[in-house]
Amino acid sequence: MTVANRKILIIGPSWVGDMVLAHSLFQLLKQQRPNTQIDVAAPAWTLPLLERMPEITEKIALNFKHGQLALLERIRFGNSLKSKGYTQAILLVNSFKSAILPFAAGIPIRTGYLGEMRYGLVNDVRALDKNKLPRTVDRFNALSVSAGSALPNEIANPKLHANTQDAKLALTRLGLPLPSSKVLGLCPGAEYGEAKRWPAAYYAEVALSALDKGWQVWLFGSDKDSSVTKQINQICHEKCIDFGGKTNLSVAIDLMTLCDTVISNDSGLMHVAAALDKKVIAIYGSSDPHHTPPMHPDAVIEYLGLSCSPCFKRECPLTHVEAHLACLKNILPSNIIKQINAHV
Repeated sequence: MTVANRKILIIGPSWVGDMVLAHSLFQLLKQQRPNTQIDVAAPAWTLPLLERMPEITEKIALNFKHGQLALLERIRFGNSLKSKGYTQAILLVNSFKSAILPFAAGIPIRTGYLGEMRYGLVNDVRALDKNKLPRTVDRFNALSVSAGSALPNEIANPKLHANTQDAKLALTRLGLPLPSSKVLGLCPGAEYGEAKRWPAAYYAEVALSALDKGWQVWLFGSDKDSSVTKQINQICHEKCIDFGGKTNLSVAIDLMTLCDTVISNDSGLMHVAAALDKKVIAIYGSSDPHHTPPMHPDAVIEYLGLSCSPCFKRECPLTHVEAHLACLKNILPSNIIKQINAHV
């Protein structure tokens, strides 16, 4: 097959944030060879992100249950892709099961990190040097070049295409008027666990400050985050607009395009906001901003870098009252409010 007909299947990540970061890779592949066709196979809930990445031709939903091997189903699915003529697969997931599909599809070059003993399934195996490639985005991009080759000096930041008209239609469907003032978006959830969640009371203090200045405050989150968005809104005397659990990812992306500033934990929505070119203030607790930073040149990162950080735990392992969640509790709302004012 000629270079002009190069066709790549990406086995995409399951996390929203990682899929946003993968857009940097998709841009790089197109920069290298503009005629490359890029298809992405990933869990269905990530497809609203792929719809906003013009580099992607076909979005293939993988409906396998999380954590389930489903060997025969994956083989059958891979067999169904044989006729598509892929010349290469790039695996952004390091699990054994993620390598079954491109192998069954007969894709001649299957590129990925070794992961869970995938010799044979992955035949273009890369050794991951975490010190040389500390960021997730760089690890993804490194799979676009030959083994041992250096990355380009400039890496494109992820950029999601969004339409403000769609955002206005979403507000109309929700029975809400267009904002007549600045909008502060708050993303207080984090799928990973409490050790990545800045306290709800702190978010509420920041929200009240913005409301006092005449801003609107919009609360974003999934069904799992609805309890914390509700708690914040209650503290704010129901003066925020609470979208927690009331929108799907696609609508949340549309609505976020109307925000002026977004404050978020290290979460998928943080990466969405950065990719929408929003003013982002990102709050880090148990995770590492050197590993998954918001990919925006003007993003503000709030991280204390305590001796116990980053621990990458879902729940804080320290039980003493002063130490428990200190990496988050010691980031004071007053500091965040100053950052908002500095960005106005």
